[in-house]
Amino acid sequence: MMRPRRLGATELPYEELREDKKRCRRFGPCGVGKRAIYVGSFYIERRYYAAFPDIERVFKRVAMSRGGFTGRGVFASLPYLVVEYGNGQQRQCLFKHEEQVDRLLDSIRAEHPELSTYSAEAERKLKEKERVMEEKAARIVSGKARNAVESLERAIRYLEKNAPLYTELSASARKKRTFDRSRPAYKWAALFITLMGLAAFIYGVWALITHAGFGMYFLLFGLAAMFLFSSANVLPTVKNNRRYVERRLAAAQAEMERYLGAYRDFPVPACYAHPGVLRRMKEIILDGRADGTAQAFELMKEDLKALNSSVTVEQDEYEEIMAIKPMFLVMDYR
Repeated sequence: MMRPRRLGATELPYEELREDKKRCRRFGPCGVGKRAIYVGSFYIERRYYAAFPDIERVFKRVAMSRGGFTGRGVFASLPYLVVEYGNGQQRQCLFKHEEQVDRLLDSIRAEHPELSTYSAEAERKLKEKERVMEEKAARIVSGKARNAVESLERAIRYLEKNAPLYTELSASARKKRTFDRSRPAYKWAALFITLMGLAAFIYGVWALITHAGFGMYFLLFGLAAMFLFSSANVLPTVKNNRRYVERRLAAAQAEMERYLGAYRDFPVPACYAHPGVLRRMKEIILDGRADGTAQAFELMKEDLKALNSSVTVEQDEYEEIMAIKPMFLVMDYR
């Protein structure tokens, strides 16, 4: 095993480190062990480690375009995991799939609740938002509205007991939305270029063996084309085809249905069961726009429909919208 490089002051003994890395839960290029978090480099997975006593916070950072709100195009985002350690030092790692970052953070929240999973700025904004929400809650006069807010808060706590369920529900909806909006012509073009790359690769191997000219260039071009389109999620694969995507979403919805079976009168249908949905409904009631969960749910759907690429929002709200809006889009807001 290649020994991971240490981040922070705490150095784990080699045998302990080797065993911890071997048994860690893997999330894309990173991992969560009993003693440390393992962070990938650009080329090597789990190349670094930070022992938990040195870690100050672990959070997601997303670089994204503004085109994901509408039915045009796909969500263009680059998700990073950021581990902050020592005196504010940071190590970030790029992920291919944002849902892997979400699952890693769910694991951290469950196993290490003492660690913050927000950036310092996001944490400050969150506390300020909670303060404002508390002030609004104190001003509620209607008993019906107060009961509705308490009902939503209970539902949020119940969902957060099993975060992987709503994380998978959101991720499967995003995957289906992206698949539905991708044009078939892109897949045929990707297939053609990949086949050309394969042909170039085969010719490059033959040219190198027979000492023909330009063999290395054809070899590199072929490899580049195959790697580019196999990593871009364009070509149909076992997990990138309509049947798999639809079955994954149906399975996530069925699993959520089973979980909510023990909860009487859950405020929203299982296909929309996400804390972000419930929080937005709660805000609507606190703002005085509704006094019951049913009315708040309908207003929340109207708010989501109104969000498009011309609307400017804070990044933390953008991420929440990206988590919940695909669930409504794939169900056509039913």
